[in-house]
Amino acid sequence: MAASIMEPLQQNIITPLQPYLRQIVSSLPEPVHDTVTSLIGSSCHNALLVDLDVTKDPACTSLAISKALGIAIVGASAIVKVPQILKLIGSRSSAGVSFVSYALETASLLITLSYSVRNQFPFSTYGETALIAVQDVVVGVLVLTFADRSTAAAAFIAVVAASVYALLFDQTLVDAQTMSLLQAGAGALGVASKLPQIITIWREGGTGQLSAFAVFNYLAGSLSRIFTTLQEVDDKLILYGFIAGFTLNVILATQMVYYWKAPTKPKKAKKAAPKPVERAPVAQTSSASPSPKPSGKTPTTRRRG
Repeated sequence: MAASIMEPLQQNIITPLQPYLRQIVSSLPEPVHDTVTSLIGSSCHNALLVDLDVTKDPACTSLAISKALGIAIVGASAIVKVPQILKLIGSRSSAGVSFVSYALETASLLITLSYSVRNQFPFSTYGETALIAVQDVVVGVLVLTFADRSTAAAAFIAVVAASVYALLFDQTLVDAQTMSLLQAGAGALGVASKLPQIITIWREGGTGQLSAFAVFNYLAGSLSRIFTTLQEVDDKLILYGFIAGFTLNVILATQMVYYWKAPTKPKKAKKAAPKPVERAPVAQTSSASPSPKPSGKTPTTRRRG
């Protein structure tokens, strides 16, 4: 199938442009050729970059596409959560953003990063996990801070630091078998991390301060990760996690489109207790007997005889 797609591309586009493309390839510095060779191997480098033939070895073409996607994902991940961070700082509000979602995603990313490093997978297949995890921690701290939970934010940072030390820097604390079990759970954590955000959007009737750039970037990244994993990593634990994450990212993206201009529902204020009814003061009466009311008749005087 790949060959049938690449043949028209080779005949109609690459072959007519070969005289110009060869001049560009010949002017590339040697470090560029060395980098390409380290990524896809010398035979694929010669077939694709020197011979400019994408039909010579279909496996080389698939590998080159996978590497390019992986590098693009890693590059995009460096800024994927920056719009979300700026949006939180600018509004000083965490409405519509679920801390639980970011905490679970951070845990999932740290486990996947450690698992990939220990198994010596190609960096292009997992490099974004470290960059996204750092940004997730920043978002989580901001959400807690703007919710007036500074103590919880400090505790969150401490837990993340301890987890990084245990999983990455002191591998004697978690052996290989335990790491595999954690990776199996990381897929479930990755799925669970999306559910609180989906529920929050549904409950509040809007996306609030959630960044559309982050949501759609995640959707594209998770789809690309399925392709790169199939091409470069023979590990079902990693693959199933990306498939599940992509499914829930589709739901989040659908919510983002549906609630695009819908404001988040304001939180209901607590009802104040009813004020007591003030009664008019009652006039005090004196103990003395009341003076007789005038009868309205004019008194008469006796005549003296």
